[in-house]
Amino acid sequence: MDSRRFATESGNSMAVPTKICKTVLLVGLLAGVWNSGLADELPAAPQRIAIGQAVPPLKFTDIRGLQRTTGDFGQYRALVLTFTSTTCPLVRRSMPRLTQLYQQYRDQGVVFASVNVGAADTIREMAVQALELNVPFYCVRDADLSVATALGITRTPQVCVIDGDGVLRYRGRIDDQQRPGGARPAATRDDLELALQQLLQGQPVAVPETPVDGCLLSAPAVPGPAVTWADGIGSLVYQKCAGCHRPQSAAPFSLLSYDDAVANRQMIAEVVSNETMPPWYAAGSHGQFQNDSSLTDEQRRALLAWVAAGGPAGNLSQAPEPPPAPDSEWRIGKPDMVISMLGQHSIPETGFVPYRYTVLPWVFLQETWVEAFEIRPLNPGVVHHCNMAYVSSDGVGEETFITGYVPGGQPMDLGRFGNGAAFRIPAGSALGLQIHYTTTGRREQCRIQVGLRFPRTAVRKQLRHFLLDPRRWKIPPFEPAYEVQAARRLDRDIDLLGMFTHMHVRGRDMTFVATMPGQPATTLLQIPNYNFEWQLGYELRPGTRLLPSGTEIRAIAHFDNSVFNPFNPDPAKAVGYGLQTVDEMFNGFVFFVDQHEDLQLQIDPRNGQVQSAAATR
Repeated sequence: MDSRRFATESGNSMAVPTKICKTVLLVGLLAGVWNSGLADELPAAPQRIAIGQAVPPLKFTDIRGLQRTTGDFGQYRALVLTFTSTTCPLVRRSMPRLTQLYQQYRDQGVVFASVNVGAADTIREMAVQALELNVPFYCVRDADLSVATALGITRTPQVCVIDGDGVLRYRGRIDDQQRPGGARPAATRDDLELALQQLLQGQPVAVPETPVDGCLLSAPAVPGPAVTWADGIGSLVYQKCAGCHRPQSAAPFSLLSYDDAVANRQMIAEVVSNETMPPWYAAGSHGQFQNDSSLTDEQRRALLAWVAAGGPAGNLSQAPEPPPAPDSEWRIGKPDMVISMLGQHSIPETGFVPYRYTVLPWVFLQETWVEAFEIRPLNPGVVHHCNMAYVSSDGVGEETFITGYVPGGQPMDLGRFGNGAAFRIPAGSALGLQIHYTTTGRREQCRIQVGLRFPRTAVRKQLRHFLLDPRRWKIPPFEPAYEVQAARRLDRDIDLLGMFTHMHVRGRDMTFVATMPGQPATTLLQIPNYNFEWQLGYELRPGTRLLPSGTEIRAIAHFDNSVFNPFNPDPAKAVGYGLQTVDEMFNGFVFFVDQHEDLQLQIDPRNGQVQSAAATR
């Protein structure tokens, strides 16, 4: 029975398994680890749920860092929970078989989910595995082992099957093929599949519990000694958090004092544990980025230990001073030029707002070079996003795009690269804005300003870009991991400076891959758990990614149109390209400069116009 038809015919929302989960091979694992006493570390808990008993709602965290329950899977005839970690080799070896079972039973109302219980794993590591092993079912995290403990799980990859009435019907192994020391050519008993067949046929599960080989579970590590606010935590919070968490900002609370931090310490612990703050979504295993705002493992442990200890203050007379307020309301510093919309746009209380287009009231009569742009809405709460391009007598197109404003983004500041790069605005052009407003429940107005900062040193290179933007695709209803790809081949030797992706609320991940002539593919950037509210640019230091002409750059994305996606407007709807949030987009931007270009343009810092040039291209 097709699960999507099942959902429609029954009148209930049917969760179709979506998430990918995977593990990394643990090299050199000694055989004694498999049967060591690590299980003694598990926390004390009530007696495990017995076969035939009802299972209460179970709580866990998804790849977005959101708290979820088994109720979020929707209606199902059977729920298969497989307990995994990133370090257990048996988990990795078992994933192909689980994927086969998922493909075989997904249309019969069976939901599959992987429950990560690795003591040292993080949500991002879980999401990376979910992407790289390409297993198409849900992946959630049970950080405190509450789910595992309730269900009597002691090893990975142990499996539980819960029927549509919420009763535990099977607990044990997937089959008897995989063993710690190796594997049989084939299983002699397919325990999980037999249990599913009998359950779906309305029969008792003949063998409801089986022994399990695998890696013993370990409880989360006990936090170490806490550093006080005065002795280090204050400096860390000021460095990583206070740039946004200050009065009159978009952040929900200020973190400019010990009192601020200790009052919000549990919220700090939650977002740090889930890696939703500081906002950064690139996988650490693929490249280093100069604007990486994430915490190191050591910093994360220090903050969590401080919270666990109750937020000790230390000697506050020796605590660091909070950072001063910015000396400009512009993040690029005081602009050399500010161009404002002539009037304000009105936004209604509710409903979809068509895109607004406006040309700013300034014409660049001469070629102008700009080092930094910032799009600044005076009412940011109503701006979903805003794209800016230059408009000339030839019109506007992909090649005239400059930059954008998106939730959680940062302004375009080429001065951060230190390589003499700047953006060229042709003579006779103006700046045009494409604005996507969003409603707030009341009538609003908004005016947008654009700030420009001109170069102070010689311009050596022109910033260039291309956009990967396929549009002939449609995501099927209830599809958990629909793949879209696009690629372009380089026509010059480039120095890659950055990448940026834009999708809507069904966007789940995007990966940029480069294949140089005669070389294996290299991952440039992997965003395993894309967050629509934090659309970030990922910047590389000049010289770290030199790609020759003929290199193919490919972007691969997956979209989650399932009921388990908490932001999905309508999982029953097929979704194609469109500008509104209820539609979808695939935008993969690639920014670069020509390796061999050396323009040596002297720029007037008052207006961005060329004073002299000695170009080498």
